[in-house]
Amino acid sequence: MCAEHSRKLKGVRDNRPIILFVAGFGDNGSMFDGLTETHLAFSHRLLPINLPGFGAAPLAEGTTLEALAQYVSNEATKYEAETIVAHSVASIIASLAARRADCPLTKIVSLEGNITAADAYFSGTAADYASPAEFRKAFLGRLDEMAKSEPIIRRYRDEVSKADPLALWQLGIDARKFSSDHVPGEVLQHAANVTYLYNPDNCPEDTVRWLEENNMNHVILENATHWPSVDQPEVLADKIAEALTEI
Repeated sequence: MCAEHSRKLKGVRDNRPIILFVAGFGDNGSMFDGLTETHLAFSHRLLPINLPGFGAAPLAEGTTLEALAQYVSNEATKYEAETIVAHSVASIIASLAARRADCPLTKIVSLEGNITAADAYFSGTAADYASPAEFRKAFLGRLDEMAKSEPIIRRYRDEVSKADPLALWQLGIDARKFSSDHVPGEVLQHAANVTYLYNPDNCPEDTVRWLEENNMNHVILENATHWPSVDQPEVLADKIAEALTEI
């Protein structure tokens, strides 16, 4: 781009619709890097969020779903964003954010988000450990074992290792408590206009059953892993675009 053309563009407002992206448990915005080379990045402004403790500075008052929801709500307000793509446990965070009266979010694309208590198969295990250090060691060890047969886990394991141990532990404990006190899918369903993107092969039976029994828009990601933005960004871009036409 020539310097003159660049100067002219500086005063031009980018009118593309904004999509916020929030990664799941222990992960960060790098999870969505692959989408920047897809058609979705031409039609929308893609803005991944690093949550406090997971790429951003940890919260002083402790890491809970509600505290992270306030953070997401603030980001949505700052960017005037109406749409969010939320992965895994971040789906709960997005739903809690969207329920706030001052939050502009009206559309949630839940990427294999938590629907039932069975979905807290990573985060919920934090409550089984007495300290952040114990949980971090056990969780990373578990991911190391999984990565031997599922190579895509390696990237996730490396990002989890960068997360703040206390934030990771606190969020996991709160996620289990939330899922025992509520049905996450019901909270999500009533928070905004929702489309659920998933590969049934990745989901617990309870979650697949809940989706079959409840009237939530959904789009199936065939042959995708739990991290489709990493291994199938073009396909995911297509499905997100499809989802946005349905909500």
